[in-house]
Formats: sequence, C-alpha cells, structure tokens
Amino acid sequence: MLSWMAWTWPTALVFIGIFTAMGILTVIEIRHPGGNERKGALGLTTTRGDRLFITLLGTVYIFLAWLGLVGMPLWAPLGLSIAWGIFCFWKV
Repeated sequence: MLSWMAWTWPTALVFIGIFTAMGILTVIEIRHPGGNERKGALGLTTTRGDRLFITLLGTVYIFLAWLGLVGMPLWAPLGLSIAWGIFCFWKV
C-alpha cells in the first residue's frame, strides 16, 4: 500500500514526532487559547505554532548543511537541532 515511498523506521519516527508535536500544541491551544504571543530575541512576535515552524525549518537546514558539508554520522546535527529547538521555544 505504501510501497511508493521508502519508509524506514527513522523516517516514520520523524513524521510521528512532527505530528505528536502538532497534537501537543493543539491540546495546549485548546486549554490555553491565544497562542502565548511574545517578542523574542530575533525581534519577531511569535506564537507557539510559529516557534514550532521556525524550529522545524531550522532543523531541516541544520541537517542538510551537515550532510552537504560533513556527511555521516548525524549525531552532532541532532544535538544542534535539539539545542536550536530549545533556543526557539525559550528566546524566539
């Protein structure tokens, strides 16, 4: 049924993680509406959803740059991406 895409466990875990984050943010938004707007270090007024999007976009760029410049293994960009996500939700 899904043979058109090369599904592997790492690929599935990435998608599961993204949809889980979106689900958690949906539940938080239902319980505490308003998006928790704030002006952060980059000078942007962002909501929780904006910060998730910036985190995911930055993570993609970190991994692509690492693969293009260094190659495998991918543990270092994983650490950088986690640090980027913490920074985005804390300061952006």
